[in-house]
Amino acid sequence: MTETKSETASKNAKKANLLDQHSIKHILDESVSEIVKSRGYAEDVRMSNVRLLMGSVIIVIALFAQFYKKKFPENRDFLIGCIGLYIVFNGILQLLIYTKEKNAIMFTYAPVGSFNSTGLVVSSKLPRFSDFYTLTIASADPKSISANKPVELTKSVTKWFTKDGILVEGLFWKDVEALINEYNKEPKKSK
Repeated sequence: MTETKSETASKNAKKANLLDQHSIKHILDESVSEIVKSRGYAEDVRMSNVRLLMGSVIIVIALFAQFYKKKFPENRDFLIGCIGLYIVFNGILQLLIYTKEKNAIMFTYAPVGSFNSTGLVVSSKLPRFSDFYTLTIASADPKSISANKPVELTKSVTKWFTKDGILVEGLFWKDVEALINEYNKEPKKSK
């Protein structure tokens, strides 16, 4: 059986529940990731790996506390130590997420062959009870000499979704690519 282009397009269409803000943000964030990767930026997953490692350490501490050989009254000091370590490592993990990640969708390396030596930090916001999606592109190393100024796009999500909840990818891609181009634009030098 042959499929028509419209049937193929409808199968690949990204559909969101328009009443679910998290669904909308998830689809937009996923599309932004695809767009940035298609522009030659490789994803930097070091931060995710650090979070996974910290989470694994926390789980191991909890498992030690749960399955220690001795029963409660005898292992009281060991349990107190495990609880303390659990709290400390969870605090470090939360601090890392709060200070480094914030609203980041992805971190990237600089594109191969680029004069820019820093990658990107792509972040987004969709405030509660609002239809305005804010996408920000900034340098992964803002103190670098090759870092550009952060750029931001704020637009109503109603511009990118049909009434059925299907993402109009062409419009969204155009807006995101324009934002990436704006970030990569050389700053004008004053004389």
